Amino acid sequence: MKTLRQLLAGKAQPLAAVAPKDTVFHALKVMADNHVGAVLVLDGERLVGIFSERDYARKIILVGKASKDTRVEEIMTDKVMYVTPENTIDECMALMTEGRFRHLPVLDGNQQVVGVVSIGDLVKETISEQQFIIDQLKHYITG
Repeated sequence: MKTLRQLLAGKAQPLAAVAPKDTVFHALKVMADNHVGAVLVLDGERLVGIFSERDYARKIILVGKASKDTRVEEIMTDKVMYVTPENTIDECMALMTEGRFRHLPVLDGNQQVVGVVSIGDLVKETISEQQFIIDQLKHYITG
């Protein structure tokens, strides 16, 4: 099973991040520009939270707040589960399934962000690996 280090090496997408003092509107724009469902919230280079579409739906829209007047730090998820590049795809899928979240920051040994993976990234990689195994078995069976 691949590690996140291997997965991130093949991922060309830049890291989508905002600052805690940025407005929710700005965070939504960054998400739209990067075609992602969540952004990391960084204070300098330090991870302090994550802001997702779910946060927006539940903490802005449903309570009648305005995205242009609300700072990300007011509604971000600040207790962020994270993994390291050495974690496997299976381990990450288990964490995400159990915790019911769709984005997972990847931090190195110095607590520096090296990437982020989504449940979509993990599912795509799992399907690719399964297809490889199926193709190998077909080749073995047919000679």
